[in-house]
Order: sequence, then C-alpha cells, then structure tokens
Amino acid sequence: MGPLRRGLTVALTTPAAAAAEVCADTRPGWKGGPVSAFDEALFLAMTPAALVLILASALAVRFRHQWGALIVVVLWSIFVSFIALGDPTGVRALEIAEGCIGSPALFIAGVAAICGGMIYYTTPRESGTDT
Repeated sequence: MGPLRRGLTVALTTPAAAAAEVCADTRPGWKGGPVSAFDEALFLAMTPAALVLILASALAVRFRHQWGALIVVVLWSIFVSFIALGDPTGVRALEIAEGCIGSPALFIAGVAAICGGMIYYTTPRESGTDT
C-alpha cells in the first residue's frame, strides 16, 4: 500500500484528526475558524501565479494588445481550472469540511470579470465611416 493510499485510508477512517492534519499542512497559519469566500479569494489572489497573471492582464490592457489579452485569458482559464478541478484525491473536500479552505467561487467570478473586461477593452474599435 503506497503512502498516498495509506494516508487517504487514515483520512477516511479518522476524519477529524486527518482533516486537522491536512489543514496544518495546507494552511499553517490557520487559527481554527471557518474561512470565508472573501478570505479565500484574497489568498488565491496572492499566489505567485495569480500575481503574474494580474501583472500580465494589466500590461495587456495598458498596451491594448488583443492577442496578449487572449493569451492571458487562456492562462487565467488554465489557472482557474486547476483550482476548480485540480484535486483528484478528495483532500480539498476534507479541507472545506474542516473549514480551513473557503469556496473559490468569488475568486473565479473576479477572474471572469477581469477576463471579460480585458476582451471588451482590447477589442478593436470601428472607425465610424458610415455615412
């Protein structure tokens, strides 16, 4: 039996102790209270990948570069997909049940707003030559 399978077996048989251990590994500074969606959004926004994508989004908007914005939107989509679907072992469900991780829905909605705004802002304007 591998270490992952053994750990998962222990996690499923002793949910409280295993969840507390999972939370200690995932969020070392967690104080024991439930994490709100806003707190989770701030935590996710402060990850290095999100900070790089925020900077890339700002540059794409600043230079009004539609291909750059498209690339950044695709990278945001990959990042958000990893957050939403990147837990095949079910550990995230234990973390949410324990309360050390909140719902990522607010962060995902914010990313969708950023991406929609970038696409709208970098879309080429019509010249208005209709007479």
